[in-house]
Amino acid sequence: MKKTIGIFAHVDAGKTTFSERLLYATGAIRELGRVDQQTSFLDTNEIERRRGITIFADQAVFQWSGDTYYLIDTPGHVDFSAETERTIGALDYAILLVSGSSGVEAHTTTLFRLLQAKRIPTFFFINKADLDTFRLEFVLEEIRDRLAEDAVYLHGPEDVSLANEALAEFVAERDEAFLEAYLNGTHSVGDLQSSLIRLVQKRQCFPVTSGSALKDLGIDRFLSLLALLTPTAYGQAQAAPVFRGRVYKVRHDSGGNRLVFVKVLAGSLRVKDEFSYEVSGEILTEKVNEIRAYNGIRYEPRQEAVAGDVVAVTGLKIPICGSMLHSDRMTEHDKESYSIFSTLQAQVEILDETSVTDCLGKLRLLEDEEPTLSVTYREASQEILVSAMGTVQLEVLEQLIVSRFGIPVAFGKPQVQYRETIAAPIVGYGHFEPLRHYAEVQLRLEPNPRGTGITFASECHVDDLTLNFQRLIESHVFEKDHKGTLTGSSLTDVHIVLQDGRAHEKHTSGGDFREATYRAIRQGLEKAESVLLEPYYRFEVYVDTEHLGRVLSDIQKLHGTFEPPVQSGNTVRIGGRGPVATFMNYSADLVSFTKGRGSITFIPDGYEPCHDPEEVIVQIGYDKVRDLENPSASVFCAKGTSFVVPWDEAENYMHTI
Repeated sequence: MKKTIGIFAHVDAGKTTFSERLLYATGAIRELGRVDQQTSFLDTNEIERRRGITIFADQAVFQWSGDTYYLIDTPGHVDFSAETERTIGALDYAILLVSGSSGVEAHTTTLFRLLQAKRIPTFFFINKADLDTFRLEFVLEEIRDRLAEDAVYLHGPEDVSLANEALAEFVAERDEAFLEAYLNGTHSVGDLQSSLIRLVQKRQCFPVTSGSALKDLGIDRFLSLLALLTPTAYGQAQAAPVFRGRVYKVRHDSGGNRLVFVKVLAGSLRVKDEFSYEVSGEILTEKVNEIRAYNGIRYEPRQEAVAGDVVAVTGLKIPICGSMLHSDRMTEHDKESYSIFSTLQAQVEILDETSVTDCLGKLRLLEDEEPTLSVTYREASQEILVSAMGTVQLEVLEQLIVSRFGIPVAFGKPQVQYRETIAAPIVGYGHFEPLRHYAEVQLRLEPNPRGTGITFASECHVDDLTLNFQRLIESHVFEKDHKGTLTGSSLTDVHIVLQDGRAHEKHTSGGDFREATYRAIRQGLEKAESVLLEPYYRFEVYVDTEHLGRVLSDIQKLHGTFEPPVQSGNTVRIGGRGPVATFMNYSADLVSFTKGRGSITFIPDGYEPCHDPEEVIVQIGYDKVRDLENPSASVFCAKGTSFVVPWDEAENYMHTI
């Protein structure tokens, strides 16, 4: 039986040590490495070892109780949450570590929510049981209060095999099929195990065990429990006639080969298999050159991967993180969506003679691996901008660029990454007709619900515009990061509807509809009531009760909102939301006035209308007239001569009106 498990934890909870101990206990590694000695098996990057934190999700393979486990160790620092979220798509089960002395920390809650959103069955391991500060009952109470009320503590597989009475009652309360047998006194150990497995898979039961990864306490017990309660059905899925797999990671090896890491969900994948994609109206085909089974930094080549396997393939240039691969023809929209996004943006300063073009090319490689970087190039000023979750990620990025590419860089002060949308529907027109070219597009722009992004639909009849041109327009809508007119920030949460379009039998070429589509969107935005959006954090604050009043007052001053505080002993937890712009530096203030006892953890939580739009617009100083990369004017032709018509006059010349 094949199983993929992911290890999750707040930074410093002992996650990598726990992963190391699992590999050592199962014989997958012969020597036990340590994070503090820079010898851990899965922290393979020099930057990870030097910093003592996991930055990249890496995998290992081990055998236990006749099963094959793919183990993925994920980053624990909040700045690398996007990497962690992408990993979830490859998992069958998750293990969430909680420190036995610190309890459920703020980022632990975020990790649990990510797993909850993807419906991943989750086990808890309360670590650091060897410390004097270990508090089992306190941590159990926190897990049930803050994360999962259906958490049940198990000493090990013996609780199941001996039909522990308390466990049987727990299961009976949640499983009607088991309840009847339990009340009649006819339930068996097999009944209890089967019911428990069902509850775990439905996330109605969260098994909890404890121990010490560092001192090898409770590891074998945990492994045996994991083996008992985590069946998978990939044996049946291998026989599926259609291959399906999810891309959860992209890397490049030392030879420059692009590695696409895939969790095989159904069917089989073989070397030389081909995949077809529909991209911008064209059909492209790629072939699998290699299949690699990675274990740490080492790999072995394979000729085939089957359902349940986690492998890397070479030869595929189109799939990105989140792409769903399948045997049928795929489109650019066959991909998974993610909730974690970058809220900050910083300018890249090249510190040697490397050209902007060369540096941009290297950053594009990193963006392929970490999509949230969203590398932007402003041609007019020759500036390169990258997006980031926080300053730690930027520090790591500086080190990564110089170590991989030999280019020393620095980053300017991070700025908040704003976005724009519209308040009401509007129709935009775009016409592109230089000599011997022709395309016209009429688009209706409508507000989308917050967080939906850009969506597309067509109401255009095929008698007016053929289906292949309509698909081409759709691809042009999604291929570009369209800019708003208030600050030049990215457009989001807009539904774009193709109402009408025109082509010329002889003169229309591929790029004509690209120009017409871009101009139609921009012309609509010129007329629209635009709305400036700013990113929000969801935060959790932990302080002593004496500081509660100060924190609540600060949250209000920073234009945030908060939920009713929850007190536990002398500690109070305050959850809430607030603008990134006002909260991004608050952690330093909190640590200062609480003398280091208070803490706050942030996670991006969508966009909302900006609390001070006028001030931000003036501060950014965007000049839409000088933005030559996003024209709103249309190009017409008369008597063999082309001429440009400003956006506010263009509708008088349109052919579709």
